[in-house]
Amino acid sequence: MDDYLVVSTHLSALDSTSASTVIVPTTRRNAPLAVVPDSDLPLEHATSSSVLTTTATGTILMRVIHGGLIVELVSLSTPVPPLRFVLPAAIIPTPSLFLFEESEIHIILITEIGSLFRLIIPIDGLKLWTDQADNIWPREYYVQNLPTEHAQECSVHALGTHSVAVSLPSGVLLRLEAETMGYDVHDDEEWTETVSHHGSFLSSLTSFLPIHSSSPNASDIISMSSHPWPTDIGSIWTLSRDRTLRMWKARLGCVTSKMLPASPNMKEPSTSASASAKYLLLDAERQNLVKVFSVASEDETRLDVYVLVFIPTPSSTSGGFFCLLDTSTDHFVEVGIIECPRNTAHCHLQDFTVSGNNLYALWDRQGQSVVERTTINFELLLSHDLAPTIWKTSEYMQQSELTPTNMEEQLLLPGSLTEKFLSAIMKPGVFSSLTLRTALDRYIEACLTLPGPQPPQLSAVYSSLCENIAAVVGCTVTLNRDHQTGGFQHANYWTALKRDWEGFVARCREIERSARWPLAIAAQGPQGVIVVERERVGSLVVEDVPISLCRMLQCDQPPHAQYDLFAIIWALRSKLGPQILSSLESRVVDIMHQEIAFSFAEILQDQARRIAFVENLEEGAASWFVGRLQSVADLDRATRNALDAIGGLDLAIKKEYTDTELLHPPPSSQWLRSQSAAFTTITVEARYDLCLCLIILLFFCSEELSGWDASLLAEVFAVFRGLAILRYISSQPAETQMSRGQVDVTSPDDVATQLRNMNVSKNKTQVASKSSLVYLLSQSPPPDGIASAAHNFLDSTGLLQSISPAHATRHEILFCEKVRTLGFSGVTSELLSWLPRTPGATYLQSQVFLSQGRIDDASQLLESLAGAFGVNNITLEDAEALSAVLPNSQLIDSQYSFYLFAADLFKNGYVYHEAYFSQLAIRVAPPSADTTSLWNTVVKGLTDLALYDDAYAAAMATPFENEKRELATQLAVRMCEGNAVAKLMSFDFSGIASEVEAALAFKARNTDPRIQPCYSRILYTWHIRRGDYRNASLSMFQRARKLRDVISDSTSFIALAEDQLESLSVAINALNLVEDKSAWILMPAIPDPTGKRQKVSKHIPESKFVTGKYDAEIISLAEMEYEYILLRAQIDIIKRDPSILSSPEYLLPPALIVMRLAQANQYTQAMATARSLKVDMTDVFIHLTNQCIRLTTNPGSLIREDTSGWLLTDIAASWQGAPSDRGWRYLQQSLKRHDGHENDYRYTKASFETILSVGKSSASPPWLIDSLEKYQPEYLIRISLKYENIADAVNFTYALVLKSDKHVSRESSRDASSTWLPYALIDQVLIAADAQITHPQHLTQLKTALNNRIKRMQKFSQNVS
Repeated sequence: MDDYLVVSTHLSALDSTSASTVIVPTTRRNAPLAVVPDSDLPLEHATSSSVLTTTATGTILMRVIHGGLIVELVSLSTPVPPLRFVLPAAIIPTPSLFLFEESEIHIILITEIGSLFRLIIPIDGLKLWTDQADNIWPREYYVQNLPTEHAQECSVHALGTHSVAVSLPSGVLLRLEAETMGYDVHDDEEWTETVSHHGSFLSSLTSFLPIHSSSPNASDIISMSSHPWPTDIGSIWTLSRDRTLRMWKARLGCVTSKMLPASPNMKEPSTSASASAKYLLLDAERQNLVKVFSVASEDETRLDVYVLVFIPTPSSTSGGFFCLLDTSTDHFVEVGIIECPRNTAHCHLQDFTVSGNNLYALWDRQGQSVVERTTINFELLLSHDLAPTIWKTSEYMQQSELTPTNMEEQLLLPGSLTEKFLSAIMKPGVFSSLTLRTALDRYIEACLTLPGPQPPQLSAVYSSLCENIAAVVGCTVTLNRDHQTGGFQHANYWTALKRDWEGFVARCREIERSARWPLAIAAQGPQGVIVVERERVGSLVVEDVPISLCRMLQCDQPPHAQYDLFAIIWALRSKLGPQILSSLESRVVDIMHQEIAFSFAEILQDQARRIAFVENLEEGAASWFVGRLQSVADLDRATRNALDAIGGLDLAIKKEYTDTELLHPPPSSQWLRSQSAAFTTITVEARYDLCLCLIILLFFCSEELSGWDASLLAEVFAVFRGLAILRYISSQPAETQMSRGQVDVTSPDDVATQLRNMNVSKNKTQVASKSSLVYLLSQSPPPDGIASAAHNFLDSTGLLQSISPAHATRHEILFCEKVRTLGFSGVTSELLSWLPRTPGATYLQSQVFLSQGRIDDASQLLESLAGAFGVNNITLEDAEALSAVLPNSQLIDSQYSFYLFAADLFKNGYVYHEAYFSQLAIRVAPPSADTTSLWNTVVKGLTDLALYDDAYAAAMATPFENEKRELATQLAVRMCEGNAVAKLMSFDFSGIASEVEAALAFKARNTDPRIQPCYSRILYTWHIRRGDYRNASLSMFQRARKLRDVISDSTSFIALAEDQLESLSVAINALNLVEDKSAWILMPAIPDPTGKRQKVSKHIPESKFVTGKYDAEIISLAEMEYEYILLRAQIDIIKRDPSILSSPEYLLPPALIVMRLAQANQYTQAMATARSLKVDMTDVFIHLTNQCIRLTTNPGSLIREDTSGWLLTDIAASWQGAPSDRGWRYLQQSLKRHDGHENDYRYTKASFETILSVGKSSASPPWLIDSLEKYQPEYLIRISLKYENIADAVNFTYALVLKSDKHVSRESSRDASSTWLPYALIDQVLIAADAQITHPQHLTQLKTALNNRIKRMQKFSQNVS
C-alpha cells in the first residue's frame, strides 16, 4: 500500500468570481426571523459538509455556513462560480445533495421552523448552474410531525430524492415519502409522513427495570445512514446512544435491532461482566458512526449489504473500533471487529467512508485532520482471524507553527520586524485570506474600544489585504520619551510592537485552527479521497521520494539503505543550534548571490572557518559524526544518490494529447491547480531540507573537499540554488482583488431584507483571494494526479536540472520570464539575483527595471548587453537563453538591430533613452540601412529634452538635406515654444537659415499674437541680429496690425492696446535705422471684409504684377508714426476718461481727441497731439483764449479746475505775475510755437477774434495786437470794421499808412509793390469814420497822411515817367 499525505487548499484562496445568490422564501405566516447564532465561529466556516461526485457534474461540495442559514455549492472540478441559498431559518443537520436524471441537482433539507425544502437546480453538463439562477425551483412542504420546539435535538437524513428520515427525541423516527415532486407550478409537493417507534411490548416492560431508569435518553438516535443513492434499498439504519443498531423499513418501522459491544473484546453484550460498561451511553451530539455499503458476490448473483458501525472508546489504547454486520437478510449478522490503531487514542472520529474494500477514517487529532485507511478483508473477518488490522496513516507534513519561539528564530534573519511578521502570515497555506480578514476585523474592533483618539489607519482604505494589515497592526503603539533623560525609548517601542504582532498572529492561529477542523471525507479510490474541513478542502496525494524521506527522518524512522547518508546528516543537523544553522544557511545564500571566482572547495573552507562550524558542535559530536560517516562505504556515490533523490521527478509524465482533447479540453479545476501548487510547496520544502543536509555535510568536510570531484560540488550548489528559488517562489502570495463568497441581495422580499440587515447574506467586507504564486505558474493538472502535475511543473522550470551555479540555463531564464510576465517584478528581481549575469539574465533584469521605473538602470544594462550580438561573442547556451526571452516578432542578429529594439522599448515616455539608443544605432548602422527615422528620433528626442545644443548639432549633422531642413525648422519652432530664444539666436543654421527664417515668418503671420511664444518678437530679434532692420520693422508692424484686427470691443482694447502700441514703437525704432530714402516697408494688401477704404500710399494694378504676386501696400515711416501717435492719443484719452469705453465708437478721431484734451485744460498735450496728427488747432486756441479771459475777469473761476496741463507745468509755474498774466504768457508762447506765416497766423487771428467777441480790442494783450500789426495789418482793420470798432480801425489804418510811408522813403522804385496800401479798405474805414457822430481821434491825421501820400505817389509817378 503506497504512502499518501494530506494536501489541502483554502476555499477562499480559489480565484473565482462572486457567488450567485438565491433567496429561498417561505410561505409560512408569522414565521420567526432567522437569528445568526452568537458564536466565535466565523460565519464563513462550515458547520457541516458533504460531497457529490458524478461523471456528469464532477465533484461538488455542499457547505452549510452562517450558522445554518446559508447552503453553498462549490464545484471542485470546474471553474463555475459558487451558488448560495439563503434560507428563512436555520437548517436541521444535515442537508442532502443528489443528482436526478443527469439534468438536475436536488438539495433536500429541513429547517428549524418545520419546512422541508426541495431545491431543484437545472444543470447543463459541466457548466452546471451557470446562467441557471433564474430557473432554480424551490419547493416547500410543512412537516406536520416535527416538534419545532425540539428541532435542535433532531437530525435529518435523506435516503434519496423521494425519501427523508428525521430522528425525533426518544428514538422516534419520522419518515417522509414523496408522492409527487410538484413540477407543475400550481401543484405542491405531496409527502407522506410516517412516525415509527422502536419499542415493543417487551421493551416497554424492561424499561421499568432500574438498569434503564437512570438513562432516559438512551434511545436517542445519534447517527443515521442508508445505502448510497441511487439504489432500490429503502431501509435506514440508526444508532442510538445505548449503542443499539436498528434497521427501519418504509412501512414496517423498526424490523430488527442489535446492541453493539462497548469494547472490541466483548463478544456478546449479554455476557458482559460489567453492566456499567454495557450501558455506557455515547455522546448525545450527532455523529457519523454508521455507514451502509454493498458488495457483489463473486458470481455477481447476490448483493450483500453490510453495515459498518464505529464505537468510540474512552480508553487510551485507541480511539475506538468498527463493527461490521451483514444485513442482507433483514437481520444483523456480525461479521467481525476492526480495531483502530493505537495512534488514534484521544482522537475523535469525524467521518468515515467505504470505497470498494477500503475503509477511510477521518480523525480529529487536536484540531488537525488525520486519515487512517485499511482494507476490509471479509474472509479474515469471517474466519475470526485475530491478526491485527494493518492501518496506514495519512496526515499533513509537519509545519512549524507561528509560535513566539518560532518567530524569535525568524527575527534572527535580516529584515524589519514588520516585514518578518508580514511575510510569515502572508505565506501561502499558512493563513487563508478569510482568516486574515476576520482577525484584522477583530483586531480593529479591539482597537476601537481603546480610549483616546482613533488612529487614522483604522478608517483608511487600502488596495490590498497585505497593505491593510501592515498599516493597521501596531498603529496603536507609540514611541515615547523617557521622562528623565528625554530620549526615545526604542527598546520599549520594539517590545510593544512585537507583542502587538504576536497578539495578531495569535488571533490568526485561533481562527485558522477553527478553519482546519475536519468535517467529512469522501472517497472514490486512493486517488479520489477528499477531506473536507470547515474552510479547506484537501485530498490524499501519493508521497514522492523526498517527502517520504523527510517524513521518515522527522519521525526517526530509518530510510532505505541507499539513503543512510541522510539519516546520519539529519542526526548531525539536530545537534546544531538554530543560530549556527541560520548562519550557515545565510552564508550559502550569500555565496549563491555572488560571482563564483574561486573553487567551491576553497569557498567552503573559508566559510566553515569563518563561522567555526566544527568548533560550535557539541563535545564529541564531531567524532561521532566522523565515525558514522566511516560506515558509508562510498561517500561519493552516496552523495550522488542523495542528489538524485533530491532532484528526482519520478512522477512526471509527458502526456501527448489527441486532437479531440486539444479541440475540446476538459474544464480547468482551480481546486486541483491549488492542490498541485500546495503539493509543489511541500515537496520543494522537503527537498530543500534534504539538500541543506548535503550542505551541512560539505561544511563539516570542508578541509577534505580538495579531494572531492569539483563537478559534484558544483551540482550540489546548483540543486540548492534551484530549490532555494523554488522555495522562495512557493512562499510568495499572489493576492488578487477578486472577492469570493459575496452575496448581493436585492430582492424586496421582507424575509430576505431582514436577513440582509443581519449581515447573513452579505459579508461586511470583501475578501480577496490569496493564492500561491506557484498556482499562477502551474498549468491545469493532468488526469494522472496531483503529484504528477507538481512534478511536471518542477520539470518544466528546469531549476533542478542545472549542473553548475556558474551557468543560467534556457529553462531557468524562461522561468524568470514567466514570473515577470505575470506582473511580479520584485519577485523576478529576487530570482535573477540568484543567477549569474548572463545575457539572458541581464535582459530580464533590464525589463524588471523598466517595469519598476528604474529607467537609467535598465538603459545601462541594455547598453552593456549590446556586446552579446556579434560573431562568437557569447556561448551557444547563453545565446539560446537570450533568444528565448527576446520577442519573436523582431529579428535581432546584430548590434544595429538590438539598438533599434532597445530604442523601441523606451518609445513610450522615455525620450532621452530612446534618442540615446537611436544615436548608438546610427553609429553602427550598415551602409545600406535607412537611418532617416533614427535621425528624426534623435533630433526630436533631444529637442523634447531641451538639449538644444545637442539637438542642433544632430540636426546639422543629418546627412539628408530635406530632413535637415525640416528638422532645423522644427527645432527652431520647438525652441521658441520652450522659451529658448536666446539660445536659438546663437545658432547660425549655416546653409538653411532662410528655411528657418521662413518658418518663423510663417508662424508670425499665422499665429494669434496674443499667445506665447510671440513669433513676431522672435522674428524681430532674428532680423535685428542679422542687421535686417526693414524686415525687423515689418515683423513688428505686422504684429501691430494683427492686434488691431483682433481688437473687437472695449474689453479687448484695454488688454491689447498697450501691446499694439509697443509693437508700433519697436517697428518705428527699427525702421529709423534704415536710410531715410528707404524708410518704408512693403506689406501685402489684404481686402478689408468691412468694405472700408484703406489708405494706400501707392496702388499698382494687379495686371502689372508678375504671375503669383498680389497687391501690396507701402508703409512709410511717417505713416507708422502717425498710427503710433493716434493710438497713443486714443489710449491716453481713454485712461483719462474711461467712460468713453461705454460708447460703441470708443476709438475717437484725431480732431475729437484734440478737442477733448483742450476741454480738459491739457493744452500742451492737445497742441502736441494736434501738431503730430496735423489737426487744426483753431478750436484749441479759442478755448485757451477764453480761459485767459476768464482768468483776467474772474481770477477765482479756475480754482476748482485742473490747470496742470498749462499753468502748472514746470515752465509756466516759474513765471512771475498773477495767474492771468501767466495764462496770457502761456498763450503767447503757444502761438509763437504753433502759429506763423505757414498757416497765415490762423491761430493768432482766432485768439484775437475770441477777445473781440467778448470785449473791445483794448482788452487784447499788446503783444497780440503787435503781432497782428506786424504780420496781418489788413486783418486788424477788417476785424475792427467787422466788430464796428471804428476808432480801432482808424488807428490801425493810420499805423499802416505811416508804416508804408516809411517804406516808401526807403525803398527804390523797383520795390514799389512793397509800399502798396489797401485803398479800398481804407476808403471803407474813412466812410465808416465820417459816418460817426464823433469822429475818431486820428481820423484827421489819417486823412492828412493819405493826402500827403497821394501827392507823393503822384510826384513819384511823374518822376518815374
